[in-house]
Amino acid sequence: MFEQAFKNIDDVLWKEAGCASELDYAEQTSWLLFLKYLDGLEQDKAMEAELEGKQYAFILDEPYRWDVWAAPKDKDGHLDHNKALTGDDLRQFVDFKLFPYLHGFKQRASGPDTIEYKIGEIFGEIKNKIHSGYNLREIIDHIDELRFRSQTEKHELSHLYEVKIKNMGNAGRNGGEYYTPRPLIRAIVEVVKPKIGDRIYDGAVGSAGFLCEAFDYLRRQPNLTVDNLRKLQESTFYGKEKKSLAYVIAIMNMILHGIEAPNIVHTNTLAENLADIQDKDRMDVILANPPFGGKERKEVQQNFAIKTGETAFLFLQHFIKMLKAGGRAGVVIKNTFLSNTDNASVSLRKLLLESCNLYAVLDCPGGTFQGAGVKTVVLFFEKGAPTRNVWYYQLDPGRNMGKTNPLNDADLAEFIALQASRATADEGPVTKKSWNVDVRSLSNVEADLSVKNPDGGEAVVHRSPQAIMDEIAALDEQSAQVLGSIRALLHTSEEKSHG
Repeated sequence: MFEQAFKNIDDVLWKEAGCASELDYAEQTSWLLFLKYLDGLEQDKAMEAELEGKQYAFILDEPYRWDVWAAPKDKDGHLDHNKALTGDDLRQFVDFKLFPYLHGFKQRASGPDTIEYKIGEIFGEIKNKIHSGYNLREIIDHIDELRFRSQTEKHELSHLYEVKIKNMGNAGRNGGEYYTPRPLIRAIVEVVKPKIGDRIYDGAVGSAGFLCEAFDYLRRQPNLTVDNLRKLQESTFYGKEKKSLAYVIAIMNMILHGIEAPNIVHTNTLAENLADIQDKDRMDVILANPPFGGKERKEVQQNFAIKTGETAFLFLQHFIKMLKAGGRAGVVIKNTFLSNTDNASVSLRKLLLESCNLYAVLDCPGGTFQGAGVKTVVLFFEKGAPTRNVWYYQLDPGRNMGKTNPLNDADLAEFIALQASRATADEGPVTKKSWNVDVRSLSNVEADLSVKNPDGGEAVVHRSPQAIMDEIAALDEQSAQVLGSIRALLHTSEEKSHG
């Protein structure tokens, strides 16, 4: 049922001139989902209070509650068409009353870790792009079919939302910015092994995939106490995100996974001066896939000891600084970091090897990130002692990766098992896909950490004709979306000129 509701929502959004891509679909679905979720949360808390003989203080004033403006019901529980707004009345209420009211929560909230603050932050960042009040009414009716009450319902909704994020990632060449393949994240979490009581951080949170998977991993641990569950809700997961759309989606994704008031801050992480980071700010675990290829301004680079315009390299410095002594990290980075000979890359490798134990490098095949041609590695390190030995594992699923052949959990099972068997040994197991490198054998000049498998050199994977055809089809689809957006804009401008 939920799947059909999501499909129906996308079908209506497709007709909207203001919504031109999967990015818009995800954004517009998110703010409506959030308000529907908030209504369910408030109803549950009001019922709990009533059972305890208490009065519940609603977050939202009555005119702005879902069951008043969006889905008022008659005595039989059906939509009351006499009270439900539609057409221009609905659009004007949303644009000129609802959004300004919700944005105002940011100023009225008692602090940034409250759900009130999140409401204000979200509705200050996004705009309603559904310009037809009739389309908006249709979408609201579909959203109202969704229920968040049971864990089963939340699980199904979170799965569908993840699919939406995945589609959004595939919609553009910046796919990796929004979507890191979940099997890869799960493998990183399995290796880093966060514990109850750890503070877990992602400074480039994107859609919050790392934090959501870490939450699911910890929630599956046996014999959790009420105190453990409270810690998971309130003081375990932390993130920062620069982009407005990703920020909103991260909040909604974490809520759907079961974290009621996510500790996500909307900020440019790299604008923070490393010298200002204190012990109280440091984290036990860092899990992240920072954006690559970005270029930061000179004034931002001044916050870092190693000056570089490459966003990912600045993030890596930030992560090293943000880790507590003994803290563990799993960070995705492009594989050229291991061998680049420019001053920044060499200095950063030396910093990593001297201040942390880089105990494992996972070499990912091309096609791991759909829609992004960059080859990546995952760095696993622990802060506090220098690196003596690096264990490499070359991931080779034995097939060409692509949209029709994405990474799956089985592909990473051997890597996880081999890393687990290593326990406290200095060296990792040696196989056809894995080997060790003694850091003393590296050149002191460049500290080159290239992936060089002594059992057969670097694997070269030639793409199949099907994989090439898939990429051509994906590019055609992107072109069609761009043309569709242009046509929609032209159509809108023509209507305005005739009007």
